Amino acid sequence: MPLIPINNKKVFVLELNPEASEAIVLIHGMFTNMSIFYFNIAPKLAEKYHVVLYDLRSHGMSEKVDHGYSLKALSQDLLDLMDVLNLSKVDLVGYSFGGLISLYTAIHFPEKIKKIAIIDTPTTNKDGDIENILEKYADVYLGNYVGDYTASTNIIPNNKQLQKSKKLFDYLLYTSSLPQDSVLDKNFSSKENMNLVKHETLLLYGNKSDCLPDGEFLNAHIPNSILQVGEGDHNIPIQNFEWIIEKLHTFFII
Repeated sequence: MPLIPINNKKVFVLELNPEASEAIVLIHGMFTNMSIFYFNIAPKLAEKYHVVLYDLRSHGMSEKVDHGYSLKALSQDLLDLMDVLNLSKVDLVGYSFGGLISLYTAIHFPEKIKKIAIIDTPTTNKDGDIENILEKYADVYLGNYVGDYTASTNIIPNNKQLQKSKKLFDYLLYTSSLPQDSVLDKNFSSKENMNLVKHETLLLYGNKSDCLPDGEFLNAHIPNSILQVGEGDHNIPIQNFEWIIEKLHTFFII
């Protein structure tokens, strides 16, 4: 599918097995793009599901936008995408920041969501400067990107691709409203808000990830959640995609 207009910007969308009766939307994290799912996870889910992948604003092949990085705005992008694709109710898989978008949408628009799977999502209530926190997660992604991506896809990113990732990081952190919007969302993952998530929720985290305590926090406060821990760090979707696929298959399909 080509770029399609969502909230006055062009969003790159890809659909797999659109004839399937049940739909699942995969939402990547900050500083990544839909390729985190595309090569390994999405094709397996598409054996059963209508799988929808899209690049968040300014990511991948979507249009670059310097504003609108609050969870409210990004959740609205998701809802408008569902409207364009005529999807009334979907399952969600959110990786990292994509998990926060999934949780926000589930809380505020529960009628639109069936089940949720969260993959190594950080909580928002972190101590410290927000730019330093964002830099930390970007460094984890960019620092391990080449080895993990190559191992899981047999494709070696070239210098142009790596430079593009670095430019995206600089744009989001120093030009866009992402840091300011993240401050506004700082209290989103409070105990009170997480108690509002009533959907079945699967929490998948890496045993070497700095986000594992966040998964334990979410598991303690999302009423109908289960936490499972696999081998890997924050890049677990590309490090240990077989395990991710197995857990998603069991949670969604059986």
